[in-house]
Amino acid sequence: MTDIGPADQHTVRRHNCALVLDTIAASPGISRAGVAARTGLTKATVSSLVDRLVTASLVREDGRQHRSGPGRRGTSLSLSPHGPHGLGVEIAVDHVTTCLIGLTGEVRDEHTRRVDNRGRSVGRVLARIAREMNEALDRAHRNGIVVGGIGVAVPGLVEAANGWVRMAPNLGWRDVDLITELHRRVAVPFGELVVGNEADLAALAELAAPRLHCEDAAPDSFVYVSGEVGVGAGIVLDGELFRGTHGFGGELGHFPVQQRGPRCSCGARGCLERLAGQDAILDRAGVDDVDTLCVRLEDGDRTAAAAARSAGRLLGTALSGVVNLLDVSTVVLGGIYARLYPWLAGPLHTELTARVVSTPWRSVDVRRSTVGPEAAVRGAAISALRTIRTDPASYLSRSSTHRKSVRTTEAGD
Repeated sequence: MTDIGPADQHTVRRHNCALVLDTIAASPGISRAGVAARTGLTKATVSSLVDRLVTASLVREDGRQHRSGPGRRGTSLSLSPHGPHGLGVEIAVDHVTTCLIGLTGEVRDEHTRRVDNRGRSVGRVLARIAREMNEALDRAHRNGIVVGGIGVAVPGLVEAANGWVRMAPNLGWRDVDLITELHRRVAVPFGELVVGNEADLAALAELAAPRLHCEDAAPDSFVYVSGEVGVGAGIVLDGELFRGTHGFGGELGHFPVQQRGPRCSCGARGCLERLAGQDAILDRAGVDDVDTLCVRLEDGDRTAAAAARSAGRLLGTALSGVVNLLDVSTVVLGGIYARLYPWLAGPLHTELTARVVSTPWRSVDVRRSTVGPEAAVRGAAISALRTIRTDPASYLSRSSTHRKSVRTTEAGD
């Protein structure tokens, strides 16, 4: 048994700072007195922490609360829309996308560049990504937006402990220290950069979708299926993203669905993504792009419809194992699968009904993503903001150091 000593004063301050910010985020319009009552902290402690959060633009004061009865009205507090933003970056096989998201969830400056990253060296791809990131940071600076951190979504195995991309088959990557490589090429604000699997981060965006304004928002437990050239899954259980022991969970695309099927980029045969991924569907439908495929499907083209039905059945075969294992009752289709939902959902649901043992009592709900094709890049931005939300004290320290450095530089000039 490991001996755990008492928390030091610094640890307690960090915890209290996170507690105060989380309380304000959960109850916009709450006063300092309300925060103190809800957290159990003293009014003096809350007031001091709120002042620091306001100074760093994490929290804003919205004027006096409305009060019908007697007593002093407190000042309403909420997350600041002018505070630090998370820069999301999605590294995909056929595109690079960036976007900015603020603490209150607004999306700023979303930009996609269509490029083919297959068959190119890691260095060449990273140089291109660095250009996109630097351009996004420049646009943020010109618009007066503070970037508090960067999140990067990658289609591959990302080790949770250190951000290493152990394998990204469709990019041809293996053992890439992506955080170090990007730090060499990009001036990351305050040094904060996180890397995650694209399906995991897309699921995070789906989880964060505003529940009050979206009737179809996902429940607290679901499997998000990302359909692109590769196929991945993000697993959310009880409102938390489940990545597995090392961060390698959710590799749905490499579930075997055909024993003697075609060779996959991972080296195995008969993987789901090789038979039901974007390239496989387009090839079977006899078209070159998703837009054309959708037009053919809407026109009732039999070849296109057969390609969609086959993909739906294979998805159902793979997902039935996931549902039987995890006992989740909702599947969310993202990426190309969201666009093909009208033609995939039927055969997919039929397969799930036949293969999931609990369906006589609990049917599986198959729905399309509420976030859309930008889910991964938005989840990447949200993951960067989460580092601030969970440890605002560290951000306060970094931003204070940064401001002092800027003032010193300006004084020297």
